[in-house]
Amino acid sequence: MSQAFEKRHSKEKIGGSIQDTSIVRKFTILFLLMSVIPTVVLYYFYEQIKEYGRIQLTTNEFNVTLIFIVLGVIVGYASMREVLSQLVQVTESNRRALESILSPERIRALGEEKNEIAVLAQSFSAITERLEENVRSLELARKTLHAVMTKIGQGISNMQNIDTFLGLILETVTDGLGGKVGALFVLEEDKKTLTTRCVYGSPVEPHRQKPVEVREGTTLYSVLTSRRPLLFPELPADIKETKSFAYLSLTPMVCAPLIMKEKTLGMVIVSGRKVPEMFEEDEVNLLANVAAQTAVSIENSRLNQDMEKTYFETISALALAVDAKDRYSRGHLDRVAEHCVMIARKLGLDAQDVQTLRDAARLHDLGKIGIPDEVLQKKGSLSDQEWALMRKHPEIGESIIKPIRSLNHLCDVVRHHHEKLDGTGYPDGLKGDAISPLVRITTISDIFDALTSERPYRDRMSPAQACDELRKMGGKIDQDIVEAFAEALSEHRKM
Repeated sequence: MSQAFEKRHSKEKIGGSIQDTSIVRKFTILFLLMSVIPTVVLYYFYEQIKEYGRIQLTTNEFNVTLIFIVLGVIVGYASMREVLSQLVQVTESNRRALESILSPERIRALGEEKNEIAVLAQSFSAITERLEENVRSLELARKTLHAVMTKIGQGISNMQNIDTFLGLILETVTDGLGGKVGALFVLEEDKKTLTTRCVYGSPVEPHRQKPVEVREGTTLYSVLTSRRPLLFPELPADIKETKSFAYLSLTPMVCAPLIMKEKTLGMVIVSGRKVPEMFEEDEVNLLANVAAQTAVSIENSRLNQDMEKTYFETISALALAVDAKDRYSRGHLDRVAEHCVMIARKLGLDAQDVQTLRDAARLHDLGKIGIPDEVLQKKGSLSDQEWALMRKHPEIGESIIKPIRSLNHLCDVVRHHHEKLDGTGYPDGLKGDAISPLVRITTISDIFDALTSERPYRDRMSPAQACDELRKMGGKIDQDIVEAFAEALSEHRKM
């Protein structure tokens, strides 16, 4: 309260000194000088002329001269007053502008200044400094926003999934704000828990983080319900106590909710700064804008995932319908998928590859829907013409799923699961490294299930016998994968 009083008092002192005290005093002195000095000088010259007779002035001439001098003084007075009035107005406007940008100490210093021109100059200097600072801040914000949008724009074309995209957004905005750690959380359907989707600036693995419960009255609840960004100069107590947020325990912290229309989808948090400064208002607003666009991306991704799931389930149902036609191969797709997953995990493939193998295995024989039943269910040997027709099913399967962008990543396995490393496979006769690891795994799983399934022309083999047959195929298939599969089968039987 005392600071506010001092600040107000100092401001009044600046305005008062210009309007009431100093200018009036100086104006009076100026007026006296303009009035007395010309009169004295004129009288002096008159006496000189009168005494020496060099220049003679009549009384009328003197009166006229005096009148002109007086008029000049009056005009000068009016002009000077007008100029000074304008100066007072400018100074008063300047004083009001200073109220929002100068500290009380600086205002007191200006109030003690006796020279109004100096006060005005210093005031304008202070305003100019603030304007330059604002321009620099705006330029920094513009460059930061440009960098964020450019990097995100470049990443969109290379984006493989929504998590990659969200990670790119988080990395870019955290660096753009000069933050140390960033995290993005998604609100689950129950609206009561937050799941860590991606983390930047910390070795924490998002999928290993436990979901965080959102309770009423907590900081997280405030962020989600406020529908606006919140800045915390000091770390809230409940955040400190949340073990899942230990890596975010840096100050200052700024949080922004992910809002899509009326739906709150989660939040993004940036904590700590690489420079010892508080987040500026424009930086907080930048995070809010990025959060809003991120929410749109998440919602669109969810809609796309629902659509992709529908596509896959529909096409998978077609593949299962084909599978069910033949009692000898019934269940083949599910068994091949199970074996593919077993091999993939034994080889240490990542979760995305495991899922791709599972999905591709369920669709790998989809193309048989285009093969006549009399060929598919023929008990005897196929003729050359029938065999040529059967060999078309990988291409038919690919042609069915290729138009669906979300299933494009399965095309390689669907088309090439009958290729052999020595180039004797079909439909493209690929050799060696041209055959991807996922295709090699599917090929081995497909052959294994055929060997261990009953056929009208032979009995089914045991898993051990089937593995021996796979080994006998030598360079046609990947023997390293065969051995990994044999080990996985052995471990599975022991379980």
